[in-house]
Amino acid sequence: MAINLVKGQKIDLTKGRSSLSSIMVGLGWDPVKKSGGGGFLKGLLGSGGGGADIDCDASVLLLDEKGKLAAKQNLVYFGNKTSQDGSVVHSGDNRTGDGDGDDEVINVNLNAISPSVHKLIFVVNIYQAQQKKQDFGLIQNAFIRLVDSSSKEELVHYNLSESYSGKTSLFLGELYRHGSEWKFSAIGEGTSDLDIGSIANKYL
Repeated sequence: MAINLVKGQKIDLTKGRSSLSSIMVGLGWDPVKKSGGGGFLKGLLGSGGGGADIDCDASVLLLDEKGKLAAKQNLVYFGNKTSQDGSVVHSGDNRTGDGDGDDEVINVNLNAISPSVHKLIFVVNIYQAQQKKQDFGLIQNAFIRLVDSSSKEELVHYNLSESYSGKTSLFLGELYRHGSEWKFSAIGEGTSDLDIGSIANKYL
């Protein structure tokens, strides 16, 4: 049964799970449903601010022991779907967040992660947030979950329950080395970074 985390909580993923070698990281969110009328016209305008759908993009930063992004290929997002060592693979972009379940999926082969990589940070940002005048106040039910790729067992589930109004990027969680084990930490921090480039620049 999955362990439900709260903000700031950490869990040892691999301790007692010697067979855990690959995980699926599912990230999800829903656009806030507008109340009231609008009918056909509202349907044409879409669900987001500024009359446009909200396009959230999930990304992963693979950082070295010093917390730096040592290679540009270690920024995995819709424009670079595979990390330099091949251990992290992005499933591709989902442009609306509609529907149930995971909106974007990132697969991580723990055994294939380069020894030089010590931390993986999972983030979501709103594409063209400034141009579309959108922020995470227009998003609800954001979550990150980790699933054993072999057994399909959900290991960890973290629902981001705070209000992130005014924020354009979310740091959901991080996977990091602790000795020979891998741990996961629930972060749940919102920032005003407008794109994945701005986020990546913090780690150069």
